[in-house]
Amino acid sequence: MEALVQRLLQGERRALARLLTYVENEVEGVEAALAALFPHTGKAWVIGITGAPGTGKSSLVNALAKAFREREKTIAIIAVDPTSPFTGGAILGDRIRMRDLSGDDGVFIRSMATRGSLGGLARATRDAIRVMDAAGFDIILVETVGAGQSEVDIVRTAHTTLVVEAPGLGDDVQAIKAGILEIADVLVVNKADRPGALNTVKSLNAMLRMGHPASRTQLVAHHGRLLEVEALTSNTHEAMWIPPIVQTVAIEGKGIDKLLDAIHKHREHLQQDNLFAALERTHIEVELYERLREALLANLLRNISQDAIQTLIQRIQTRELDPQGAVQELLQTQQMKA
Repeated sequence: MEALVQRLLQGERRALARLLTYVENEVEGVEAALAALFPHTGKAWVIGITGAPGTGKSSLVNALAKAFREREKTIAIIAVDPTSPFTGGAILGDRIRMRDLSGDDGVFIRSMATRGSLGGLARATRDAIRVMDAAGFDIILVETVGAGQSEVDIVRTAHTTLVVEAPGLGDDVQAIKAGILEIADVLVVNKADRPGALNTVKSLNAMLRMGHPASRTQLVAHHGRLLEVEALTSNTHEAMWIPPIVQTVAIEGKGIDKLLDAIHKHREHLQQDNLFAALERTHIEVELYERLREALLANLLRNISQDAIQTLIQRIQTRELDPQGAVQELLQTQQMKA
């Protein structure tokens, strides 16, 4: 692992691909490699692209990557695909839409399966982002699976989050319900050459007007969970970022320059008044609690036999015990053993 880390830091692509595979498969010793790489992270700008299926996220990622390359930025792309609940497999087909980028040494594309993770991201996505960051990429684009309103994990990972909409996909309000509009740093109406694009823009504008600065909420971390709270600072109005709405036709490259300008302005906004440090701290707090929960649960389950679990399930099914009572019984048993 140590040799692999050194090769990655020297810019070797094969080492990058190998280490990403180790991260996904949780190979023994990969934690030490991630720890060695961590001091080399924190330089890349992470852009999340989320939205409902069919909005053209992959085409938008392709267009963004080409535009960034024209500005001489190196690009890493993580395309997260859903895992089948029946076969456990994933198509990993987003690369088909990004074949224009093949052969460019300044672009690295990695497809990842969710492997059962909810919220639109694979569980290993954060670690994969850090590996790419340490490898020296300027921009990391993360395309989520397009799972709808549950797809909010990207806001815990990205610096700038693009929420992609498209006309003709049903009720305009459906895609901008709570949980989607709040996470957007930039709202993108893709396929803007289609009928109904102006109505989609109007609906988004109406929703943004409802979130007036005086009553607008912000997302903060509390015990590892993102919560909406009233903005408490006296300079809320100055520090607030109102998501711009950008119309694009990704397959034709239209509107991409305006989208890059919006991303750049959001980055400048975060880098003022120490807002970026606060965002990073929120990300770290959420991740720390998530990893702690996973580690504690894994440790607990290692010390509980399957027979004990099955016995509890049977007792719950016969209404002898309620689920919360079963949890308390398991915890008390483990405390007694300790």
